[in-house]
Amino acid sequence: MKAWGLDQGVGEDIIMLADGNGDFTRAMGLENDSSRFGMGRRSRRYAAIFADGVLQALFLDEPGKFDKSSAEQVLAAL
Repeated sequence: MKAWGLDQGVGEDIIMLADGNGDFTRAMGLENDSSRFGMGRRSRRYAAIFADGVLQALFLDEPGKFDKSSAEQVLAAL
């Protein structure tokens, strides 16, 4: 994630985080069971804005959609 953030030029004001084990995803209630597609348990598609550890905005897409969590939507909310 750090390399992707550097490549995208996000600067130091944005911290890019991964959730390799899905612990955060489960804690947020955003896990999706895609076992029927052979993909196991995965995170739903979303973007979130946190400030000082407090959730400010959550952009949650419906399964199969990509409209609410787009970069344009998140940037407009910043």
